[in-house]
Amino acid sequence: MPDDQMPDERMVEVRRAVEAILMVAVDPVPPNLLAQLLEVSTATVEAQCAALADGYEADGRGFALVRVGGGYRFQSHPDQAPWVERFVLEGQSSRLTAAALETLAIVAYKQPISRAQVSAIRGVDAEGVMRTLQQRGWIDELSRDPGPGNAILYGTTREFLERMGLDSAADLPPLGDFVPGPEVVEALERGLMADPGTPADQPIEVPIEASTGDGLVGGEPAEAPEG
Repeated sequence: MPDDQMPDERMVEVRRAVEAILMVAVDPVPPNLLAQLLEVSTATVEAQCAALADGYEADGRGFALVRVGGGYRFQSHPDQAPWVERFVLEGQSSRLTAAALETLAIVAYKQPISRAQVSAIRGVDAEGVMRTLQQRGWIDELSRDPGPGNAILYGTTREFLERMGLDSAADLPPLGDFVPGPEVVEALERGLMADPGTPADQPIEVPIEASTGDGLVGGEPAEAPEG
């Protein structure tokens, strides 16, 4: 029987089964796996997940049904982040360093990428930082470069996607969002071409309002919790 002709009782059964499976699942569950388990089409599973997600949102629940890492899972609602952060981070101080965050960003946007390429972009040896990121499950080996040396190529993991709330690496925000605006660049250029009579210790004035707010200008890079 086609799914669109399925009795309402059967649809309710499918919806409840999806909730039960996702409740006990550790990792996001792909819709095609749910479809196989429940003997319905993938389209039906996705429609039921969408209906559940809309229902939770309409009811103002403290959790949400989201699609991340290629599958569905339950997670806390974004507007409850302050309370969840307090619960998760209470008594914990371990965070990713600025070097680790920088390296992770390079791998995320340039993957697949070799360790040597990451080091070249950063200008420093990235071996230690990449080893730490791999141990924590943020990046992993994807393949080998077919060129000379067969260098190992790295990329982000499903753990990375889950922590970032992304369904795939394609959902990363555009790099243009993190580039300083023209006003900032112009101010920096003016500073580099300062009058020879200007004291060397005089600070360069950069318009704060022109900053993108991402820590690239006018502030220290933000640190993310290790999670």
